[in-house]
Amino acid sequence: MPLDTAPAPLVDGFGRTVSYLRLSVTDRCDLRCTYCMAEKMSFLPRREVLSLEELARLSELFIRHGVRKLRITGGEPLVRRDIMDLFRDLSRHLTSGALDELTLTTNGTLLARHAYDLAACGVRRVNVSLDTLDPARYRAVTRLGDIRMVLSGIEAALEAGLQVKLNAVASRGAFESEVDDLIRFAHARRMNLTLIEEMPLGETGLNRGESVLSLRDLQRDLSERWTLSPLQRSSGGPARYMRVAETGGRIGLISPMSCNFCALCNRVRVSCTGQLYTCLGDDSAVDLRAPLRHSDTAALDALRAALLVKPERHAFDMSRMADTAVPRHMSALGG
Repeated sequence: MPLDTAPAPLVDGFGRTVSYLRLSVTDRCDLRCTYCMAEKMSFLPRREVLSLEELARLSELFIRHGVRKLRITGGEPLVRRDIMDLFRDLSRHLTSGALDELTLTTNGTLLARHAYDLAACGVRRVNVSLDTLDPARYRAVTRLGDIRMVLSGIEAALEAGLQVKLNAVASRGAFESEVDDLIRFAHARRMNLTLIEEMPLGETGLNRGESVLSLRDLQRDLSERWTLSPLQRSSGGPARYMRVAETGGRIGLISPMSCNFCALCNRVRVSCTGQLYTCLGDDSAVDLRAPLRHSDTAALDALRAALLVKPERHAFDMSRMADTAVPRHMSALGG
C-alpha cells in the first residue's frame, strides 16, 4: 500500500521534530563493558531480531518522513552478519539527497576490517568507544577486549578518510587520572573526544552509585589544567562543546545525570527487535515490528501514535541513581 503522497514530518506532542534515528541492528557484542552489560549475558534468539531487509524498510519509512541523520548502533553493529549489505542499501538515500548523514557507533574491534567499505558506502564519520589507553585497564573495563584491535581500527578509519570521534564514559577512580591522556591522544590525531556520564541502564552487576562521575565536577577539574572555552555549536543533541586552547581540539560533554538536555530533542531509538523508544530515559516502548510486517502504513500509524506520548524530558537523577534506573541495557539501543 503506498504511503501518503506528501509525507508529513514526524512531530511529537511538544512540537519537536524528529530528524535523527538511532537504529540498533543487534543486541550482541564482542565485549562486556562493565558500565553496559553483565559479565554473563543472555542474548536474543536471532528469530526475534529484525532482518536486514526489515531494517532497511524501517529506515526508509523514517527517511521518507523527515529523518535526515541515521546512526547504526548495536550492541556492536559490526558483529551483525552481512551488515555491510545494509550500509550499501542505505547509501542510496545519501546519493538521492534524502539523507544527510549515515554513521555508526562502534567499539572499534572490527573497524579495521570494514573501514574502507564504510567509506565507500558514504559513511563520513564514526564514533568509537574508548574509555582508557591503558591496555590492562581496557581489558578490565571491557572484560574481553584487546586495545590493539581498537587502535588498529581507529588508524584504519583515519586512513580511509573517516572522521573519528572518541566516546569515553566518565567514572570515578582511574579514569580521572587518564582523561588528560585521552584528550592528547584524540587531539593529536584531529579527533574530537566526547565524555559521557554513566547512565542507569540495565543490570551490570556493579554499584553505579560508586562509579558515576558528574561531568560538572570533571569539567571543573579539567579547567585547572586546560584552558576550556565554551562553543556555541549545537547538533540538536545532548552534548555541550568546549575548545581546548592548548590542543586546538574539541571535547563534548554529555551530562544526562547532572543536566537536562531535552528541550531540543530531535531523536528516537529503535531496538533490533523493532521496539521504538522515544526517550532514552523512559522504558516504555511501542512495537513497530508487527505493524511493519503488516504494512508500511501500519508501521507509520504506530510511529505517529508513539510520538504523541513522547515524554517531555527524561527522569535521570544522579541523586536517585537506583530509583531512576531503567532495566533496559545500554546494549539494546547502542547507548
